[in-house]
Amino acid sequence: MAIERAPCPQCGSTLDGGEDSCPVCGAVIDPGPQAIAPVADGEPAGESGAPTGEFARRQARLQQWQEQAEPLGVRVAQLPSWAEGAARRSTDPDGWLEVVRGVERLAQRAVVTALEQWERQTKSRLSRLEAYSVDGRLEREQMDDVLHAARTGEISQALTTYQQVDRVVTLKEKHLDQARDELERLVSLFRDMQALRLEPPVDPAEIADDLERELRSGRLAPLKQQLRALRLQAMGRLKASLPEYVSRYGEYLVRERSEGVAVEVESAELARGAKAFVEGHPEEALRRLRILAQIHSVGPSAESSAGLDPRGASRTA
Repeated sequence: MAIERAPCPQCGSTLDGGEDSCPVCGAVIDPGPQAIAPVADGEPAGESGAPTGEFARRQARLQQWQEQAEPLGVRVAQLPSWAEGAARRSTDPDGWLEVVRGVERLAQRAVVTALEQWERQTKSRLSRLEAYSVDGRLEREQMDDVLHAARTGEISQALTTYQQVDRVVTLKEKHLDQARDELERLVSLFRDMQALRLEPPVDPAEIADDLERELRSGRLAPLKQQLRALRLQAMGRLKASLPEYVSRYGEYLVRERSEGVAVEVESAELARGAKAFVEGHPEEALRRLRILAQIHSVGPSAESSAGLDPRGASRTA
């Protein structure tokens, strides 16, 4: 096939091709670069084949599985980059479907294994919740659905249901743990009040047993209301009695210092306890004051050493 030439640059005459000079004006013709070989039919120049239809859909589904399985901490198998590149260069990219199906089987196996481990862990979590009378029957049924869907190849459905179940179980655990934490903090506050002779609203030992029974019964909402009410009572008593306690303790430390006793550490700790209470941290405040009283031999068991009588009043020297 003749190589096409540009028109004569001097006179513009049309050239048939192959001439070294223009037959009209005689101008010398530059042959220019050689023509590029024609591209084979069905393959556009500069482009490669692109996966379409089922191939592309399955690739997207594998990526979706990976995103859904991230909370499980599992790495879902993906089509290798070299295979994807080969599929794109292939004149029949959908012929790689069997390769994608093999990758899907590997991904399914990894997801099923991870979900089986999650099921064992979640059953233990549900057993703990059920020990506190928190109902977990629906979550147990849904876990069976999750495993069934994963084993039958419905990976997206299985992972969606898994996330729902795990979210509900986590929420129930959060409510239970919050109630447990509030209960323990309140009982500890009452015990510290009792140790400092600040008269808690109720006896710590008795209220601890009562609150534990409420917690075990699963009645978390009424329990939280009871805890809030008891805490308000305790705060009312502390606002009335704690400043006086700190003042009397400070007076005692001043007398000790006047007698030549080094009380800088004790004074600083007393100030930290008072500051914590003012800043809204009564548990920390009482904990500091109780430890200070124990280390400094001040408290119900050592009133004479502290200069305090059993009722907490200052003793005149």
